Amino acid sequence: MKFVPAGVVPFVALLLLQRRPVAGRALLVSGPGCPGHGLCRSNVQEQTRRQVALLNATAQDLFSLYLKCQGEPFSSETDKLCNPGSVFFPAFRVNRTSERKEVMVAMYKLFAFLNASLGNITRDQEELNPTAKELLDRLHNTTKTTRGLISNLTCLLCKNYNVFQVDVSYGESSKGKSTFKKKQQGCQVLRKYVQVIAQAARVLLPHLSPP
Repeated sequence: MKFVPAGVVPFVALLLLQRRPVAGRALLVSGPGCPGHGLCRSNVQEQTRRQVALLNATAQDLFSLYLKCQGEPFSSETDKLCNPGSVFFPAFRVNRTSERKEVMVAMYKLFAFLNASLGNITRDQEELNPTAKELLDRLHNTTKTTRGLISNLTCLLCKNYNVFQVDVSYGESSKGKSTFKKKQQGCQVLRKYVQVIAQAARVLLPHLSPP
């Protein structure tokens, strides 16, 4: 079952709601300009850099807190239960030598996926651990940062490369699953998130550095 992220407001994401989300390519605008690029802030590149750095710096703490709040057996069997090998994530094949446009498109796909996954995990934790205020606050803050990052990537893609639509893939919803499976899916996704955000930061931050 596929699901789309709640609260993603950039026009790129709104366009995606009109179609089934599948992995794909960026589509170029054929008109004279990219709609909405005038909404970009003057410091959008530096803001994007700060958002990626913040997500990278807080990912491990979020995962550790998630484990703590799930209790046993997740705390003692983390490697076994939270192995992210079976978790789908968008292919991430860019590196520091890739073209900046290619990096930006890959980043958009990645963070759109992460935003949707965080929304899924937050919904489950609000149901399963409604008194875990610190965890819920961190999930909400991480989602807010990710949503802002998507908005900034939308601006950069539009303004610099005239790209206004990117096909993206979303993960599996946990609706209808058992409590254990919901906890496990969140655990697997967040562990994969720790790995992927570190890789994303290594690749993206040099592309956003001042000349």
